[in-house]
Amino acid sequence: MKPERAFVAERVAAQHCPELLRGVVAPVGDLMPRLGTMGEAMARTLAPALAPLHGCEALRVKAHAARQDDDLMFGAEVGPLAANTLFSIGHAGVPLLVSVQASAVLGLVDRTFGGRGELRGNLPPRFPLSADLMIRRVEALVANSLAAALNLPADAINVLRRDGSLGALAPFPDGAPLAAMKLEVFEEGREPWPLHVALLEAHLPALFDEKSAAPPPRVRGRADPAEAPFADLPLELSAVLVDMRMSMATLAALTPGQVLPVAVARQVPLKVAGKVIATGMVGEADDRVALRITQSFA
Repeated sequence: MKPERAFVAERVAAQHCPELLRGVVAPVGDLMPRLGTMGEAMARTLAPALAPLHGCEALRVKAHAARQDDDLMFGAEVGPLAANTLFSIGHAGVPLLVSVQASAVLGLVDRTFGGRGELRGNLPPRFPLSADLMIRRVEALVANSLAAALNLPADAINVLRRDGSLGALAPFPDGAPLAAMKLEVFEEGREPWPLHVALLEAHLPALFDEKSAAPPPRVRGRADPAEAPFADLPLELSAVLVDMRMSMATLAALTPGQVLPVAVARQVPLKVAGKVIATGMVGEADDRVALRITQSFA
């Protein structure tokens, strides 16, 4: 249809100033190279930090390019046993996973006790208690490296939870797209060992966007779980003191008075509805068995 007259704009079209456009979040795909740049910055700080644990000076860390991944492929690369730590990054609390190869952790433990760091045979089903301190030392080094790479204060990086099994840790929803990268630690005369980093692809803008540096706004009217009526709601807690395996033959042969040697875990998980909310150490208080909380995940 041909109009009878030409249309004329009533006013000049809006022209947004740079101040308004400054807060636009970059697309996720455009932020993938920044994840790779973060990995390169981590590599520069991790090399000298990890060297004392290896007992050498010639240590090199190489950062590979960041890539898109999913939980199945990432889990297959990490393996059934690894030092998996889920960190909280910045005020926005972006969950970021770092997984260190199990053989590398056990090799570092062996060196601590005077060995050469060479493992023989298959990996154990879980980390021994002697590896717990080494895992926490590596966690602290990684946290410092992340803080430096993201230009954040050290207290902006916190550990949410850790587990030797990626499946038990469940850091991401099933099937969610991930942004991942791999760092490799090289020592002369030895095979390199990997350190894997991953986060939800949708969290990349929050990881790098300047707006995420400010604390999230508090929502008014939100119910406080520490106030009535929620505060008086009873919850059933369970502490798993011993988790052991026993053959059917041994179980069938149990008799009254028989003594079963058990090893109580150093870090006892405290659960509510099957979810671990804290870990603690077994002790005594007022002539009763007690649990001293060492770490809370609530």
